[in-house]
Amino acid sequence: MALRVVQWATGSVGIAAVKGILEHPELELVGCWVHSEAKSGKDVGEIIDSGPLGVTATNRTEDILDLDADAVIYAPMLPNVDDVIALLRSGKNVITPVGWFYPGRTEAAPLEEAARAGNVTLHGAGIGPGAATELFPLLLSVMSTGITFLRAEEFSDLRTYGAPDVLRHVMGFGGSPETALTGPMQKLLDGGFIQSVRLCVDRLGFAAEPKVRTSQEVAVATGPIDSPIGTIEAGQVAARRFHWEALVGDTVVVRITVNWLMGEENLDPPWTFGPAGERYEMEVRGNPDTFVTVKGWQPESVAEGLDSNPGIVATAAHCVNAVPATCAAAPGVQGFFDLPPITGRAAPHLAR
Repeated sequence: MALRVVQWATGSVGIAAVKGILEHPELELVGCWVHSEAKSGKDVGEIIDSGPLGVTATNRTEDILDLDADAVIYAPMLPNVDDVIALLRSGKNVITPVGWFYPGRTEAAPLEEAARAGNVTLHGAGIGPGAATELFPLLLSVMSTGITFLRAEEFSDLRTYGAPDVLRHVMGFGGSPETALTGPMQKLLDGGFIQSVRLCVDRLGFAAEPKVRTSQEVAVATGPIDSPIGTIEAGQVAARRFHWEALVGDTVVVRITVNWLMGEENLDPPWTFGPAGERYEMEVRGNPDTFVTVKGWQPESVAEGLDSNPGIVATAAHCVNAVPATCAAAPGVQGFFDLPPITGRAAPHLAR
Protein backbone atom coordinates (compact mmCIF):
# COMPACT_ATOMS: atom_id res chain seq x y z
CA MET A 1 0.00 0.00 0.00
CA ALA A 2 1.12 3.56 -0.69
CA LEU A 3 2.48 5.66 2.16
CA ARG A 4 0.02 8.39 3.13
CA VAL A 5 1.73 11.80 2.96
CA VAL A 6 0.75 15.29 4.09
CA GLN A 7 2.28 18.41 2.58
CA TRP A 8 2.87 21.16 5.17
CA ALA A 9 2.86 24.61 3.48
CA THR A 10 2.42 25.39 -0.20
CA GLY A 11 5.07 27.92 -1.06
CA SER A 12 7.29 27.19 -4.02
CA VAL A 13 8.94 24.15 -2.36
CA GLY A 14 5.59 22.88 -1.10
CA ILE A 15 3.95 23.07 -4.52
CA ALA A 16 6.89 21.21 -6.07
CA ALA A 17 6.64 18.60 -3.31
CA VAL A 18 2.94 18.03 -3.97
CA LYS A 19 3.70 17.43 -7.64
CA GLY A 20 6.50 15.06 -6.65
CA ILE A 21 4.24 13.10 -4.32
CA LEU A 22 1.71 12.68 -7.12
CA GLU A 23 4.44 11.23 -9.38
CA HIS A 24 5.95 8.88 -6.80
CA PRO A 25 4.60 5.30 -7.06
CA GLU A 26 4.94 4.61 -3.32
CA LEU A 27 3.22 7.77 -2.06
CA GLU A 28 -0.33 9.11 -1.78
CA LEU A 29 -1.23 12.71 -0.95
CA VAL A 30 -3.84 12.68 1.83
CA GLY A 31 -3.59 16.10 3.45
CA CYS A 32 -2.23 19.62 3.16
CA TRP A 33 -1.63 22.39 5.69
CA VAL A 34 -1.62 25.98 4.41
CA HIS A 35 -0.67 29.19 6.16
CA SER A 36 -3.33 31.50 4.76
CA GLU A 37 -7.06 31.61 5.35
CA ALA A 38 -7.50 32.25 1.62
CA LYS A 39 -6.10 28.82 0.69
CA SER A 40 -7.84 26.92 3.47
CA GLY A 41 -10.80 24.92 2.18
CA LYS A 42 -9.52 24.77 -1.38
CA ASP A 43 -8.81 21.58 -3.27
CA VAL A 44 -5.01 21.19 -3.38
CA GLY A 45 -5.27 20.80 -7.15
CA GLU A 46 -6.47 24.39 -7.36
CA ILE A 47 -3.49 25.57 -5.31
CA ILE A 48 -0.99 23.85 -7.63
CA ASP A 49 -2.93 24.77 -10.80
CA SER A 50 -3.90 21.23 -11.74
CA GLY A 51 -7.18 19.36 -11.90
CA PRO A 52 -9.03 18.48 -8.67
CA LEU A 53 -7.16 16.04 -6.42
CA GLY A 54 -9.84 15.33 -3.84
CA VAL A 55 -7.64 16.62 -1.01
CA THR A 56 -8.76 19.75 0.83
CA ALA A 57 -6.23 22.16 2.30
CA THR A 58 -6.59 23.33 5.90
CA ASN A 59 -4.93 25.95 8.07
CA ARG A 60 -5.88 24.13 11.26
CA THR A 61 -2.96 22.27 12.81
CA GLU A 62 -5.44 20.04 14.66
CA ASP A 63 -6.81 18.74 11.36
CA ILE A 64 -3.35 17.53 10.36
CA LEU A 65 -2.54 16.06 13.78
CA ASP A 66 -5.79 14.08 13.72
CA LEU A 67 -5.28 12.82 10.17
CA ASP A 68 -4.32 9.21 9.49
CA ALA A 69 -1.00 9.72 7.69
CA ASP A 70 2.43 8.13 7.60
CA ALA A 71 4.54 11.19 6.89
CA VAL A 72 4.58 14.97 6.62
CA ILE A 73 6.84 16.92 4.29
CA TYR A 74 7.34 19.98 6.47
CA ALA A 75 8.30 22.98 4.32
CA PRO A 76 7.24 26.32 5.83
CA MET A 77 9.28 29.46 5.25
CA LEU A 78 10.47 29.38 8.87
CA PRO A 79 10.48 26.27 11.09
CA ASN A 80 8.53 26.01 14.31
CA VAL A 81 9.95 23.32 16.57
CA ASP A 82 6.68 23.03 18.51
CA ASP A 83 4.82 22.11 15.31
CA VAL A 84 7.42 19.47 14.47
CA ILE A 85 7.27 18.01 17.97
CA ALA A 86 3.48 17.84 17.75
CA LEU A 87 3.62 16.11 14.37
CA LEU A 88 6.09 13.55 15.67
CA ARG A 89 4.06 12.87 18.79
CA SER A 90 0.99 12.33 16.62
CA GLY A 91 2.78 9.39 15.00
CA LYS A 92 3.84 11.04 11.75
CA ASN A 93 7.31 10.80 10.28
CA VAL A 94 8.64 14.24 9.31
CA ILE A 95 10.90 15.04 6.36
CA THR A 96 11.96 18.67 6.10
CA PRO A 97 14.26 20.98 4.13
CA VAL A 98 14.25 23.71 6.80
CA GLY A 99 16.48 22.20 9.49
CA TRP A 100 17.64 19.30 11.64
CA PHE A 101 20.15 17.88 9.13
CA TYR A 102 22.68 17.26 11.90
CA PRO A 103 21.41 18.84 15.12
CA GLY A 104 23.49 19.05 18.26
CA ARG A 105 22.59 16.95 21.26
CA THR A 106 20.72 19.72 23.10
CA GLU A 107 18.73 20.74 20.05
CA ALA A 108 17.93 17.15 19.14
CA ALA A 109 16.83 16.03 22.63
CA PRO A 110 13.17 17.18 22.58
CA LEU A 111 12.79 16.02 18.99
CA GLU A 112 14.27 12.62 19.81
CA GLU A 113 11.89 12.27 22.74
CA ALA A 114 8.88 13.24 20.62
CA ALA A 115 9.89 10.92 17.78
CA ARG A 116 10.33 7.97 20.10
CA ALA A 117 7.00 8.74 21.77
CA GLY A 118 5.33 8.65 18.37
CA ASN A 119 7.46 5.73 17.13
CA VAL A 120 8.49 7.80 14.11
CA THR A 121 11.50 9.52 12.52
CA LEU A 122 12.62 13.08 11.76
CA HIS A 123 14.91 13.51 8.74
CA GLY A 124 16.35 16.72 7.29
CA ALA A 125 16.84 16.82 3.50
CA GLY A 126 16.93 19.43 0.75
CA ILE A 127 19.67 21.00 -1.39
CA GLY A 128 21.76 23.60 0.40
CA PRO A 129 21.90 22.84 3.22
CA GLY A 130 20.63 19.32 2.88
CA ALA A 131 22.64 17.78 0.01
CA ALA A 132 25.06 19.95 -1.98
CA THR A 133 26.69 21.35 1.14
CA GLU A 134 27.45 18.13 2.99
CA LEU A 135 25.96 14.88 1.65
CA PHE A 136 27.40 15.04 -1.87
CA PRO A 137 30.87 16.38 -0.93
CA LEU A 138 31.14 13.68 1.73
CA LEU A 139 30.17 11.02 -0.78
CA LEU A 140 32.92 12.32 -3.09
CA SER A 141 35.43 12.09 -0.25
CA VAL A 142 35.33 8.29 -0.46
CA MET A 143 37.62 8.57 -3.49
CA SER A 144 40.46 10.25 -1.53
CA THR A 145 42.78 9.55 1.38
CA GLY A 146 44.61 12.08 3.51
CA ILE A 147 41.92 14.75 3.11
CA THR A 148 43.02 18.29 3.95
CA PHE A 149 40.09 20.43 2.75
CA LEU A 150 36.46 20.16 1.70
CA ARG A 151 34.49 22.95 0.00
CA ALA A 152 30.91 23.35 -1.20
CA GLU A 153 29.88 26.56 -2.98
CA GLU A 154 26.72 27.85 -4.66
CA PHE A 155 26.58 30.52 -7.38
CA SER A 156 22.99 31.61 -8.08
CA ASP A 157 21.17 34.47 -9.81
CA LEU A 158 18.39 35.48 -7.45
CA ARG A 159 16.48 37.30 -10.17
CA THR A 160 15.04 33.81 -10.76
CA TYR A 161 13.66 33.56 -7.21
CA GLY A 162 10.05 34.70 -7.32
CA ALA A 163 9.57 35.47 -3.63
CA PRO A 164 9.74 39.27 -3.38
CA ASP A 165 8.78 39.54 0.29
CA VAL A 166 11.52 37.09 1.29
CA LEU A 167 14.10 38.78 -0.95
CA ARG A 168 13.41 42.21 0.45
CA HIS A 169 12.39 41.73 4.07
CA VAL A 170 14.32 38.59 5.03
CA MET A 171 17.29 38.47 2.67
CA GLY A 172 17.83 42.24 2.66
CA PHE A 173 17.99 42.89 -1.08
CA GLY A 174 17.04 46.38 -2.18
CA GLY A 175 17.91 47.91 1.19
CA SER A 176 21.00 49.53 2.65
CA PRO A 177 24.18 47.53 3.28
CA GLU A 178 23.93 48.32 6.98
CA THR A 179 20.40 46.93 7.18
CA ALA A 180 21.36 43.77 5.29
CA LEU A 181 24.46 43.10 7.36
CA THR A 182 22.60 43.52 10.65
CA GLY A 183 19.39 41.82 9.48
CA PRO A 184 18.11 38.33 10.25
CA MET A 185 19.59 36.46 7.28
CA GLN A 186 22.91 35.44 8.84
CA LYS A 187 21.21 33.96 11.89
CA LEU A 188 18.57 32.20 9.79
CA LEU A 189 21.19 30.62 7.54
CA ASP A 190 23.49 29.69 10.43
CA GLY A 191 20.97 27.19 11.76
CA GLY A 192 21.38 24.89 8.78
CA PHE A 193 24.80 25.67 7.33
CA ILE A 194 26.64 25.33 10.64
CA GLN A 195 25.15 21.84 10.92
CA SER A 196 26.48 21.10 7.42
CA VAL A 197 29.99 22.17 8.43
CA ARG A 198 29.90 20.15 11.65
CA LEU A 199 28.71 17.04 9.83
CA CYS A 200 31.62 17.34 7.39
CA VAL A 201 34.08 17.89 10.23
CA ASP A 202 32.80 14.93 12.24
CA ARG A 203 32.57 12.48 9.33
CA LEU A 204 36.08 13.30 8.08
CA GLY A 205 37.58 13.40 11.58
CA PHE A 206 39.14 16.87 11.53
CA ALA A 207 40.38 18.19 14.87
CA ALA A 208 38.57 21.45 14.20
CA GLU A 209 37.64 24.10 16.74
CA PRO A 210 34.04 23.65 17.92
CA LYS A 211 33.09 27.17 16.84
CA VAL A 212 32.32 27.61 13.13
CA ARG A 213 33.57 30.92 11.74
CA THR A 214 30.94 32.90 9.85
CA SER A 215 31.27 35.97 7.64
CA GLN A 216 29.22 37.85 5.10
CA GLU A 217 29.71 40.45 2.38
CA VAL A 218 27.41 42.58 0.25
CA ALA A 219 27.67 44.25 -3.13
CA VAL A 220 25.54 47.23 -4.07
CA ALA A 221 24.05 48.33 -7.35
CA THR A 222 25.88 51.01 -9.33
CA GLY A 223 22.84 51.51 -11.56
CA PRO A 224 19.26 50.25 -11.90
CA ILE A 225 18.82 46.44 -11.77
CA ASP A 226 15.48 44.80 -12.62
CA SER A 227 14.57 42.16 -10.04
CA PRO A 228 11.58 40.33 -8.51
CA ILE A 229 11.32 43.14 -5.94
CA GLY A 230 11.22 45.81 -8.62
CA THR A 231 14.12 48.05 -9.58
CA ILE A 232 17.13 47.93 -7.27
CA GLU A 233 18.64 51.41 -7.34
CA ALA A 234 22.25 52.53 -7.06
CA GLY A 235 23.59 52.07 -3.54
CA GLN A 236 21.09 49.37 -2.60
CA VAL A 237 22.07 45.76 -1.86
CA ALA A 238 22.13 43.68 -5.04
CA ALA A 239 24.36 40.72 -4.08
CA ARG A 240 25.21 38.77 -0.94
CA ARG A 241 27.90 36.28 -0.04
CA PHE A 242 28.03 34.14 3.12
CA HIS A 243 30.85 31.88 4.35
CA TRP A 244 30.94 29.17 7.03
CA GLU A 245 34.36 27.75 7.91
CA ALA A 246 35.82 25.15 10.25
CA LEU A 247 39.45 25.63 11.29
CA VAL A 248 42.21 23.49 12.72
CA GLY A 249 44.42 26.16 14.22
CA ASP A 250 44.73 28.75 11.44
CA THR A 251 43.96 26.26 8.66
CA VAL A 252 40.51 26.21 7.07
CA VAL A 253 39.52 22.57 6.58
CA VAL A 254 35.84 22.93 5.62
CA ARG A 255 34.30 25.90 3.84
CA ILE A 256 30.73 26.37 2.65
CA THR A 257 29.88 29.49 0.66
CA VAL A 258 26.80 30.87 -1.04
CA ASN A 259 26.99 33.59 -3.69
CA TRP A 260 23.62 35.22 -4.42
CA LEU A 261 23.67 37.88 -7.12
CA MET A 262 20.98 39.90 -8.86
CA GLY A 263 22.69 39.31 -12.20
CA GLU A 264 26.26 40.31 -13.00
CA GLU A 265 25.85 43.90 -14.20
CA ASN A 266 26.04 47.13 -12.21
CA LEU A 267 27.61 45.62 -9.09
CA ASP A 268 30.16 47.12 -6.69
CA PRO A 269 32.34 45.17 -5.97
CA PRO A 270 32.05 43.81 -9.54
CA TRP A 271 31.22 40.23 -8.59
CA THR A 272 30.45 37.76 -11.38
CA PHE A 273 29.70 34.05 -11.71
CA GLY A 274 32.79 33.68 -13.88
CA PRO A 275 32.90 31.79 -17.19
CA ALA A 276 31.27 28.69 -15.64
CA GLY A 277 28.06 30.60 -14.88
CA GLU A 278 25.54 29.59 -12.26
CA ARG A 279 26.46 26.31 -10.63
CA TYR A 280 27.20 24.32 -7.52
CA GLU A 281 30.83 23.38 -6.88
CA MET A 282 32.15 20.63 -4.63
CA GLU A 283 35.84 20.15 -3.94
CA VAL A 284 37.79 17.60 -1.91
CA ARG A 285 41.55 18.01 -1.53
CA GLY A 286 43.43 14.85 -0.70
CA ASN A 287 45.04 12.00 -2.60
CA PRO A 288 43.73 12.48 -5.24
CA ASP A 289 41.88 15.81 -5.40
CA THR A 290 38.28 15.84 -6.64
CA PHE A 291 36.48 18.81 -8.17
CA VAL A 292 32.87 18.57 -9.37
CA THR A 293 30.66 21.22 -10.97
CA VAL A 294 26.91 20.59 -10.95
CA LYS A 295 24.73 22.29 -13.57
CA GLY A 296 20.99 21.97 -13.96
CA TRP A 297 19.83 23.08 -10.52
CA GLN A 298 19.61 26.65 -11.78
CA PRO A 299 17.39 27.80 -14.66
CA GLU A 300 18.61 28.72 -18.13
CA SER A 301 16.92 32.13 -17.95
CA VAL A 302 15.27 34.49 -15.48
CA ALA A 303 11.87 33.84 -17.06
CA GLU A 304 12.30 30.07 -16.75
CA GLY A 305 13.32 30.38 -13.12
CA LEU A 306 10.33 32.49 -12.20
CA ASP A 307 8.07 29.91 -13.84
CA SER A 308 9.71 26.84 -12.22
CA ASN A 309 13.05 27.10 -10.48
CA PRO A 310 15.02 23.82 -10.76
CA GLY A 311 16.75 24.34 -7.42
CA ILE A 312 13.41 24.57 -5.65
CA VAL A 313 12.14 21.49 -7.50
CA ALA A 314 15.34 19.62 -6.54
CA THR A 315 14.88 20.60 -2.89
CA ALA A 316 11.36 19.20 -2.90
CA ALA A 317 12.39 16.08 -4.83
CA HIS A 318 14.99 15.16 -2.21
CA CYS A 319 12.33 15.36 0.48
CA VAL A 320 9.78 13.37 -1.52
CA ASN A 321 12.29 10.65 -2.40
CA ALA A 322 13.34 10.39 1.26
CA VAL A 323 9.85 9.57 2.51
CA PRO A 324 9.95 5.75 2.14
CA ALA A 325 13.37 5.38 3.80
CA THR A 326 12.40 7.75 6.61
CA CYS A 327 9.19 5.86 7.31
CA ALA A 328 11.15 2.58 7.45
CA ALA A 329 13.89 3.96 9.73
CA ALA A 330 14.28 3.48 13.47
CA PRO A 331 12.52 6.11 15.60
CA GLY A 332 14.42 9.29 16.40
CA VAL A 333 16.33 11.96 14.53
CA GLN A 334 18.04 10.24 11.60
CA GLY A 335 20.55 11.87 9.26
CA PHE A 336 21.82 10.98 5.79
CA PHE A 337 24.18 8.31 7.02
CA ASP A 338 21.58 6.70 9.27
CA LEU A 339 19.38 5.85 6.28
CA PRO A 340 20.11 3.57 3.34
CA PRO A 341 21.08 5.27 0.06
CA ILE A 342 18.10 7.13 -1.42
CA THR A 343 17.34 7.44 -5.13
CA GLY A 344 14.63 8.93 -7.30
CA ARG A 345 12.06 6.84 -9.15
CA ALA A 346 11.26 6.36 -12.82
CA ALA A 347 8.76 8.67 -14.50
CA PRO A 348 5.28 7.11 -14.37
CA HIS A 349 5.10 6.52 -18.13
CA LEU A 350 8.41 4.60 -18.02
CA ALA A 351 7.89 2.69 -14.77
CA ARG A 352 7.22 -1.02 -14.54
